[in-house]
Amino acid sequence: MSRRPWARSLRTRLLVLVTATLVCVCAALALTTVLAQRAYLMGNLDDRVSDAAERSVGGAALHPELPADLAFLGEGGHTEGLLAARLDAAGHLVSAAVVTRDAAPRTLGSAQRAALTGIRPDGSLHTRTVPGLGTYRVTALDASGIRVLTGLPMDDVRATLGTLVEIEAVVGAAGLALAGAVCAVVIRRQLRPLGRVAATAVEVSRVPLGHGRVSGLPRVPERDTDPGSEAGQVGAALNRMIDHVEASLAERRRGEERMRRFVADASHELRTPLASIAGYAELMNRVAPDLAWSRVLAESARMTELVEDLLLLARLDEGSPLHSTEVDLAALVAEAVWDARAAGAGHVWQLGLSPDTPALVRGDEARLRQVVAKLLANARVHTPVGTTVTASVRSTPTQHVIRVHDDGPGIPPELVPSVFERFTRADTSRTRAGAVEGGSGLGLAIAAAVTAAHGGRIDVRSEPGRTEFTVVLPSAGDSGADAPTCRPRASLR
Repeated sequence: MSRRPWARSLRTRLLVLVTATLVCVCAALALTTVLAQRAYLMGNLDDRVSDAAERSVGGAALHPELPADLAFLGEGGHTEGLLAARLDAAGHLVSAAVVTRDAAPRTLGSAQRAALTGIRPDGSLHTRTVPGLGTYRVTALDASGIRVLTGLPMDDVRATLGTLVEIEAVVGAAGLALAGAVCAVVIRRQLRPLGRVAATAVEVSRVPLGHGRVSGLPRVPERDTDPGSEAGQVGAALNRMIDHVEASLAERRRGEERMRRFVADASHELRTPLASIAGYAELMNRVAPDLAWSRVLAESARMTELVEDLLLLARLDEGSPLHSTEVDLAALVAEAVWDARAAGAGHVWQLGLSPDTPALVRGDEARLRQVVAKLLANARVHTPVGTTVTASVRSTPTQHVIRVHDDGPGIPPELVPSVFERFTRADTSRTRAGAVEGGSGLGLAIAAAVTAAHGGRIDVRSEPGRTEFTVVLPSAGDSGADAPTCRPRASLR
């Protein structure tokens, strides 16, 4: 698809505009020169024709008794190609001849005479094409009843104008080529600062600012920030904008770090009292079993799980290294499905494995098990009884893919883009089993964070009757998966 004219580079547009302007100016100058030269040559020729006509009338007046006499053409001094004719009172040609070199005047034929008819002897000038002779400038005079038509060829005028046009075309083309080359060099040199500014802007646009980089952004060179030029003004403005971006990112990062430290510290501080509450509640429940103590145990367990999830996310955000061993994903998924079947007997659980292809990855087995468990628990909690949930593992030489698919009601389309964000819930459209099993909205966020820490990615596709989570992990032979590391998040939601 061709680019629109206004989508081309500024350098190209300037060069095209300047070249078009030069072409128009050169064409105007050439046309003016040709017209002026033609007017001059035609005026000179008309003067010569008038002089020749007066001379011819004077020669014919020597013998007024001979109305067809052209003897004056035999006199010396006439220009080669001079044409003369005698006219009667009605304006018809009586006789006509043309002067030739080194020979007597040649009488004109009928076709040539016919080309000269219709010219009145009033001294006006006419242009006629005479067959066999060319184009002539002619006039006719009447002196006391003696009517003579005289003409001179226009070949010299035409040849001169043709030569002038050829010279102007050659000189104009050479001048335009030279001017175009000079303009191209000048435009290129003048636009270099703007090009460097644009290159800096492109380089900044490629920096992954969303991943937490807050310093060391490229800057426009000092030489391209001179406020005396337009390019310098743009460069200075871009540098100021980059300074503002870095300051904003640094402030945001400091806020995120403070929030992460707060969450981690709060989680650490809450673990001990929660453990004490759970212990005392279990003790009281054994001594005096009661529904209230059962609820206290359940809620303390739920709060403990929430604190553990927050602590895990805080560690992942800080980039803490993970324990790395060789993990068999096929066995891990199979065990997770068996656990899910025990927890959700009302669902139909299916397992799809490829026994011929090993599914080995380098990573933290406990965290990877947690990812699969979170996905299966999500399918169990947010789908009605009777839903079929299928977990499968497929492997290639470079990566392994875990898919968890269910035929439940699906995720609302407006929640799909944010489903892996923290504390995201789909309560409005997916049935929750209860307060305890409903979760806190951190399960999928943890799955995404752990997957990213292992160098993989997680995606979801959902529509009514089909929801599928896909986890892609590099194989154990991939060098990028040898040492999983928690990657800090760009923001803490």
